[in-house]
Amino acid sequence: MSPQPAAGSALWDGHRPGDGAVYTRVCPAGIAGAQAAGSLVLPFDTFWSATAPAPAVDPRVLAQQAVDKMLLKGPDIEISPRPGGTGLVGMPVWMAAGTSPTTWGPNTASASAGAVTVTATAAVAKVVWDMGDGTAVTCTGPGAVYKPSYRMRSSPDCGHLYTRPSTDEPGGTYRVTATSTWAIDWQVTGGGQAGQLTEIRTSAVALTVAEARAVNS
Repeated sequence: MSPQPAAGSALWDGHRPGDGAVYTRVCPAGIAGAQAAGSLVLPFDTFWSATAPAPAVDPRVLAQQAVDKMLLKGPDIEISPRPGGTGLVGMPVWMAAGTSPTTWGPNTASASAGAVTVTATAAVAKVVWDMGDGTAVTCTGPGAVYKPSYRMRSSPDCGHLYTRPSTDEPGGTYRVTATSTWAIDWQVTGGGQAGQLTEIRTSAVALTVAEARAVNS
């Protein structure tokens, strides 16, 4: 408590200044509940202690620290036609995301403070592909990577068809943006409090799409 109470204050609980100290304990969760119930409460209570008490640990803060250690990234975009190449109107586009720990998961990390340790595990729940032509495609899996042997087959789980060329777009390309939603579960080690977090990460590439032209024989 700063400043400390004057000598003789009831807050010293029979002790004298210099013999330990008087501390303030803030309990915001309890205050919020009491205020909601219409009670008038003080925002803290006070107590004497011979030694400084350990500060309270918020496991949610530790959970976020654990997530920060994961270095989560946006999707590792694997798309066909490839950026730098040229696709055609009406040609199937295959979208996929690489599945490394930092771009898809699962990814696990822990953070500790005092005797409290929180472990968090993150994995991508979905990727929303903004194809740049006003269309959004939601994929709950990483998608399949295109192989030449597939020829003109459409992607089985994460694909798109452009109906017009990218000629009129800025730079003559469609800006394809992939946004991943990371679902994160965390728990205090040994049981007890648990919760969830969500993180959003984004990656983008430029894709050129041309009009298909018939060839006269």
